[in-house]
Amino acid sequence: MSEITTTEIAPTIQLTQHQIDCYHRDGYLALDAITTQAEVAWLREIYDRLFAQRAGRDVGDQFDLAGTDEEGQEATLPQILGPSKYAPELKQGLFRANALAVARQLLGPEAQAHGEHAILKPARIGAETPWHQDEAYWNPMLEYNSMSIWIPLQDVNLHNGCMQFVPGSNHQEIVPHHPINNDPRIHGLVADQAHTEGAVACPLPAGGATIHTNRTLHYTGPNHSDQPRRAYILIFGTQAKRRTEPRSFYWNENKTTARDQRAEEARRNEEQQPM
Repeated sequence: MSEITTTEIAPTIQLTQHQIDCYHRDGYLALDAITTQAEVAWLREIYDRLFAQRAGRDVGDQFDLAGTDEEGQEATLPQILGPSKYAPELKQGLFRANALAVARQLLGPEAQAHGEHAILKPARIGAETPWHQDEAYWNPMLEYNSMSIWIPLQDVNLHNGCMQFVPGSNHQEIVPHHPINNDPRIHGLVADQAHTEGAVACPLPAGGATIHTNRTLHYTGPNHSDQPRRAYILIFGTQAKRRTEPRSFYWNENKTTARDQRAEEARRNEEQQPM
């Protein structure tokens, strides 16, 4: 995402060697603060506006991660891909400068921004995000060295859906997954027979962050609180490499989601526009 820059803002985070070692050993790290409370309030205002407007829905960037995403159906886990496309002011900020600095400390100086998304758990009805590995959604022909930096825009705990991780799961291969409820119309994935013994919950204050690798098993519970649970996720990585050993993520091959249909229709309409 070369259009997103952080060069105008100096980062304020320097990880300790202990934190770096814990990340590589356990596959995740929790930070109490990655930005200021003033910036959290600014982010939350933009975030709420984008979800209220259902930004990106017509092109498949906004959809229900946990449901069939039909029109007129209340979403229990709405997501927006690339929120900065719809609010360009999000392309700058201390949260981005610090996230990039953290990524380069953990992945190396060549790490770059690879994507972003926002996941909302509405008050009282927000669904769980089942146990999964992020890489299970991606191209199986590539080898990744990536991370997600998950930033809550309000305090998070077990009651409203904080992050939970299985320490050391980053060292295992991608386990088989299946769509939620085994329904190919649902975008969200669930890890098959995931071993979650010893899982660790990470409650955080607003503006904190968890960082996890592309293979770390993780989960967030439902939102039982009276307030929305907002999370902004930034993805960083080094250049993906072509795998020498082929593999199949068969669970993605038979999906027929409404989100994909909207994205394909938008692509066709764009191609038909006169030059």
